[in-house]
Amino acid sequence: MEWATGAGIALVRGHGALTGVREVTVTAADGAATVLTARHAVAIATGSDAAVPDIDGLRAARPWTSREATSARAVPESLAIIGGGVVATEMATAYAGLGARVTVIARTGLLGGMEPFAGELVTAALRERGVTVLLGTATSGVTRTADGGVEIRTGDGTTVTAAEVLVATGRTPRTGDIGLETAGLTPGDWITVDDTMRVPGSDWLYAAGDVTHRVLLTHQGKYQARAAGDVIAARAAGAPVSDAPWGAHVATADHAAVPQVVFTDPQVASVGLTAAAARAAGHRIRVVDYDLGRVAGASLHADGYTGSARMVVDEERRVLLGVTFAGPDVAELLHSATIAVVGAVPLDRLWHAVPAYPTVSEIWLRLLEAYGRPTG
Repeated sequence: MEWATGAGIALVRGHGALTGVREVTVTAADGAATVLTARHAVAIATGSDAAVPDIDGLRAARPWTSREATSARAVPESLAIIGGGVVATEMATAYAGLGARVTVIARTGLLGGMEPFAGELVTAALRERGVTVLLGTATSGVTRTADGGVEIRTGDGTTVTAAEVLVATGRTPRTGDIGLETAGLTPGDWITVDDTMRVPGSDWLYAAGDVTHRVLLTHQGKYQARAAGDVIAARAAGAPVSDAPWGAHVATADHAAVPQVVFTDPQVASVGLTAAAARAAGHRIRVVDYDLGRVAGASLHADGYTGSARMVVDEERRVLLGVTFAGPDVAELLHSATIAVVGAVPLDRLWHAVPAYPTVSEIWLRLLEAYGRPTG
């Protein structure tokens, strides 16, 4: 509250809903309504909730979502996790580390949207920590038992028992009761926006963050909000709008330069396109892999360091389309990769970005050596 006041922001608490053009009605807990009318724009940033799939008995079993998993005051004796994505793997890592007996039930593999080696390394590490990882396994039903635990039935007839069940199978937008119909949109849907974060067909309605379904990551939502705030101010002042790709008023990075860290052990850090995504987009690519454990700095960082790195090169432009690292503390390598991808730094120039010895950052030199020195 002090920060908002100091920044000149008026905070109105309550449930907000669109009730007209540039109009929001906020209903307080006591039922009192305040009507706010914007001179220029209204921005929606209501976020998302965990999706609970239509699995027999799941809702009645009162499952945990990421909210309960990250706010629990006690560690259950055992935890079953339905899902194989980021939340599933991070919570499996955390609760196994806290002493819970953890079972992960995934329809396919783990971290399916990332490079395959990332999911393979995380799967192996979880199993080494005693986590039961069931891959290619569908969940057919869930029952809360008389003793307070849960039974999870899988498609192959297996029954998994646990004290709690966490569902980590995606997100759903918080747009069901915020008056989207007033703006010609469908309540309960994600909100489509252009790269300036404005709703197409509107000159006043914007959205940012998870609710746009562009990238469901906190840091990317903040990036979108900065673009939206700047362009709203520019349009209100009649100033020029820089809405070409990578301009000051667009969230271009959402499309092919998104950085992400999965806080498992080992960590996974990635930016840009995977090899599969790059091929699907029509790029002519070369994939370069390197064993992170062979870098001199890795042996200093940890005994028995195990990890892997991959860069995806656009062979026509000789720039990086994507980079993925998997290994202990690789999150700290990510921003250099993000700069290389966003800046479309030519590989010939990257040779002159000399990594310090002996650090894990020497992985850059090894990847470039594997690709081959420039001849010009």
